[in-house]
Amino acid sequence: MEYLRSKGTRIENKVARLPSTKSDNQRIARTRRQRGYNWEDTLVKRFNAVEGWKAFRLGSPSVGLPDILAVSTKENTIYTIEAKSGTNTALYVPYDQILRCLKWIHTFELYQTRKMVIAFKFLSKKRIGKGKYEHRELREHYKIWDESNPVTDFVCTYDGMTYLLVDGKRKQLHLDDCIMPFRTKNSRIH
Repeated sequence: MEYLRSKGTRIENKVARLPSTKSDNQRIARTRRQRGYNWEDTLVKRFNAVEGWKAFRLGSPSVGLPDILAVSTKENTIYTIEAKSGTNTALYVPYDQILRCLKWIHTFELYQTRKMVIAFKFLSKKRIGKGKYEHRELREHYKIWDESNPVTDFVCTYDGMTYLLVDGKRKQLHLDDCIMPFRTKNSRIH
């Protein structure tokens, strides 16, 4: 009996060290999607609260559309916006999302000002481990994609620096900050 009890304890200890289960991964993915949806929804509401601007969420990423389309006929301006939010110290943007946003701003040639904007939101909690977070200042960065850059994956860091990802290595990328028509939270530019 003692042998079975000790064997059972060893099995329980091994079970406690198993990697994440499928349900854990599904819950984490759902949380990430919800964060993204909330950030997009917040941006749309901010644009729509400004006189002369209208913004729309365009649907899921599988449709091949930008996250948000924002238009001001008064200012003759259109923005395609890719929204990223998270708890990491760097947020990643895949090249195909840049391409689809650029395709859309080139479609609307009637607008004098056409910009592809990437809106980053670094949440006030920083992930330091599985289910572990530490408090930090919430930050938002709005970057304008410069079409003279090669279209490739890139990241934005918590401090607002941007880097191309080339063969798994970071290379400095200068992207101008976009001054939004609404008040932003904890951004260096208002």
